[in-house]
Amino acid sequence: MVVPFSRIYAAFAAGYLMSYVFRTVNAMISPELTRELALQPGALGLLTSTYFMTFAIMQIPAGMLLDRYGPRRVEPVLLVIAATGAFAFAAADGLTGLTIARALIGLGVSVCLMAPLKGIAVWYSPQRQASLSGWIMVAGGVGALAATLPVEFALRFMGWRTLFVVFGVVTLAVAAAIAWRVPDLPRVANPPSFASQWEGVRRVFSEPRFWWIVPVGAVGMGSFMAIQGLWSVPWMMEVEGRTRAEAAGVLLAMGVLTLAGYLGLGLFATRLSARGFGPRHMYLAGWALNLAALAAIVLRVPAAPLWWCVYGFGAAANILAFTVLNEGFPSALAGRSNTAVNLTMFAGSFAAQWGIGVLADALRAAMALSTADGLRGAFVIVLVMVAVAFAWFLAGWRRHAAPPAAARA
Repeated sequence: MVVPFSRIYAAFAAGYLMSYVFRTVNAMISPELTRELALQPGALGLLTSTYFMTFAIMQIPAGMLLDRYGPRRVEPVLLVIAATGAFAFAAADGLTGLTIARALIGLGVSVCLMAPLKGIAVWYSPQRQASLSGWIMVAGGVGALAATLPVEFALRFMGWRTLFVVFGVVTLAVAAAIAWRVPDLPRVANPPSFASQWEGVRRVFSEPRFWWIVPVGAVGMGSFMAIQGLWSVPWMMEVEGRTRAEAAGVLLAMGVLTLAGYLGLGLFATRLSARGFGPRHMYLAGWALNLAALAAIVLRVPAAPLWWCVYGFGAAANILAFTVLNEGFPSALAGRSNTAVNLTMFAGSFAAQWGIGVLADALRAAMALSTADGLRGAFVIVLVMVAVAFAWFLAGWRRHAAPPAAARA
């Protein structure tokens, strides 16, 4: 079945855009949440990271559902749950209610990237998949932009609760669009049992190539999402001395560069692959840039806004983890292999987003530090962990870089 990409792109892109808005908007509303609820960094980190926890928990069952029922039947149902979470977030009057609502949002948007990637793996040739995946990620980049200055501007005219009501309505509209525009996957005469699907999950997790790719994605992308989605604004305000509007401007610029990275993959990944610079090389180059920029931010190298932009640009390489891994698996396993990688990334995000707050609190209490110094200490620990994960990836390059031919059988 030939599916024109233009037919499905807008609906899938809108879903992924909203998932990114939900993921990163708490950075912009963190001053309101802190003020209204009197939250310490650890509590704020836990509230925001709940999104990542339920997102991660949902990945393996989501992969099995996508492989069995396809994107059109799975994503709209989950988006209705996300919309319910948005309405509940708007109505909540305490930390417990906000945390439960945030958990529902994370669960509901858990397939907004995996669903289109499953369709791409089934409907399009391997040579086109890196570029098409890059175009899906462009929508995420737009969502990250929408959660910066546009949200900061909207908050001048409406409260954050009204904003979440708007988000809920838009999410319901996106669910309807996906059900209308996206076709079903080709029907299988004898669909696999859940037992056989679980065997596919076990196969993915037993593949050495998976454990070569995963650490840099889990730690690198996990910490990037945690910082972009929450801790960037407190860092810029407390450590760099910026106002919230100035921090939003830097985040917008970082989002633009991240979007540029995804656009570059969409436009040039196929051509670069044809010239021998494949997805694994792009993945390596992107995370090298990301690590260097994070080091510059933490060490307070001058021109911080530039380093924030490079930090976002390098993180665009995260989408290539799915392509690099799927070089070693048949398309029938694409949903499970993609969600296995996503599970590790979002588990890393949950740990980083909550952990940075806990570390900042602990350092402040143990050493009588200021909020800024507590954040500095937490960011140093994150930097060391990202460096170790990147070193692991480099150490395994010679052994794992070439796709395992036997794994595609």
